[in-house]
Amino acid sequence: MNFQWYPGHMTKAIRMMQENIKLIDIIIELTDARIPASGRNPDIDELGKNKFRLIVLNKADLADPSVTKKWHEYYKNQGYFVCEMNSKTGNEAGKVKDLVQSACAEKIEKDKKRGIVGRPIRAMVAGIPNVGKSTFINKLAGKASAKTGNKPGVTKGKQWIALSKNMQLLDTPGILWPKFEDETVGLHLALIGSMNDENLDQTELACELIKILKIDYPNAILEKYNITNEQLQELAEEQYATELSAYLSAIALNRKCFKQGGVPDIDRAAALLLDDFRNGRLGKLSLERPN
Repeated sequence: MNFQWYPGHMTKAIRMMQENIKLIDIIIELTDARIPASGRNPDIDELGKNKFRLIVLNKADLADPSVTKKWHEYYKNQGYFVCEMNSKTGNEAGKVKDLVQSACAEKIEKDKKRGIVGRPIRAMVAGIPNVGKSTFINKLAGKASAKTGNKPGVTKGKQWIALSKNMQLLDTPGILWPKFEDETVGLHLALIGSMNDENLDQTELACELIKILKIDYPNAILEKYNITNEQLQELAEEQYATELSAYLSAIALNRKCFKQGGVPDIDRAAALLLDDFRNGRLGKLSLERPN
């Protein structure tokens, strides 16, 4: 399965970020709490070498809290400022602002000694597509300052947003990188919806999700769709199916997804499974853990 997706606007976005980095004091990098490693663009590390850094584990309400806690400690031990956030509620917005002030405290003090007082902190908000940057910014600003959407590629250009007289944000488009060295990274990005679904085989993608969840959260799918192990075994024997397609057949049967003639529609079942995972309806699940 090919997980490469790098539309032209991403090349322009990287160039724009390179041009503006000299104006920036701190990079606020959003990563999806379900894939905190796969969801971080290595280009941003290169871009922000000499800048203060804050990692926001966004969509923490969708991830396994015990795993998220381990990721928080992991990045904190690497020298980053870190916080978790549910961008839909925005309850942690004040904490983010406090962390930005703490991260830039040394610079603010240096500016005071040089007689520079009242200069706002300038922060660049960066991350992969569909990680929730625009919603995050709107929660920090307390108003709809940035465009939002539930698919990758909503933000296409830069936007400066004044949060207060003390802080300005530069919103940037979501960017991937041209080639994934590890196919697992591409898979994780596809599963959370950071790639264009039109370029992917949804049924194959759903089977990959089933593989992961069977190991880490074996009851998540069974409980959500009222599937029993006996039903899976019967379906596999009846249809000469693989175990993975038996899962999809069971979902289709139990949710009444049928093709003409009463045949289970596994393609619809696959789309349903992916949508339920992405929106947290399977429970709080994480796809990767710190090494």
